[in-house]
Amino acid sequence: MSSDSVVPTKFVDSLSTLQELLDSLKVIPDSSPPLFIDLEGVNLGRNGSISILSLYAVHKGTIYLVDVHTLEEAAFSSPQPGQDTSLRAILESPSIKKVLFDVRNDSDALFSHYNISLAGVQDLQLMELATRIGSKKYIAGLAKCIERHSPMSGLTKAEWKRRKDEVSKLFDPRKGGSYSVFNERPMAPEVRDYCAADVAHLPGLYNYYQRIMTPAWRARVQNATNDRIRLSREPEYDGQASTKLVYHDFPHDYYIAAAFSVELLASDMGKYLEVQELKYKT
Repeated sequence: MSSDSVVPTKFVDSLSTLQELLDSLKVIPDSSPPLFIDLEGVNLGRNGSISILSLYAVHKGTIYLVDVHTLEEAAFSSPQPGQDTSLRAILESPSIKKVLFDVRNDSDALFSHYNISLAGVQDLQLMELATRIGSKKYIAGLAKCIERHSPMSGLTKAEWKRRKDEVSKLFDPRKGGSYSVFNERPMAPEVRDYCAADVAHLPGLYNYYQRIMTPAWRARVQNATNDRIRLSREPEYDGQASTKLVYHDFPHDYYIAAAFSVELLASDMGKYLEVQELKYKT
């Protein structure tokens, strides 16, 4: 599927549509791409609520928007007694690959409200940091990553940014909006499209970072991701802290940042040249 293609979206707001989603995920081949996941909510985290869980199943070519606001706990349970597959089981499975961008607040919200312990996750934000040439002090937001590294065409990126800016006026309090728009039902079409759009662009970023990371750095990023998940469940975690923008939150964050403070280790110099070549090509 082209990076500029529109991905079909299904809204999951009943037990029957939830069953359809779970049936589509009963068998996920090991060779399949990861599941790409994003959450939206009101003050997303332990002090807020989850409104929508967006799940892009690339092997099915479909984005599912799970209405957690409506389904609540049932969203993560099996609709049929005795059925093994549930969203909870998928999210907690270490063998089912999942990718999120900045897993911290999503993990905090899932654990605090539904006692879900994420596993099998790679943090796309950390993948960007691990492949970045230059300063590692600040972590990048999703919009910046899409602007720099998404395989979308320039025109598609411009249209994506225009729509994102328009919808942000509806939910961003700094622009006069309110996050409660994510809980309005029926959900406004533009808000629904917004929930699908961000997760739709994650596979392109994942493929870009994955192909320029060495196996050693993949392991280090995995360790840092696990640290983020573990520490997001700690009582002192503050998902709204301004220090989240600075890359020094967790032990493995220090490790990666320190190693990259000299651009790339000498043993990775070949990969450095490959990164530079890719940058000029894209």
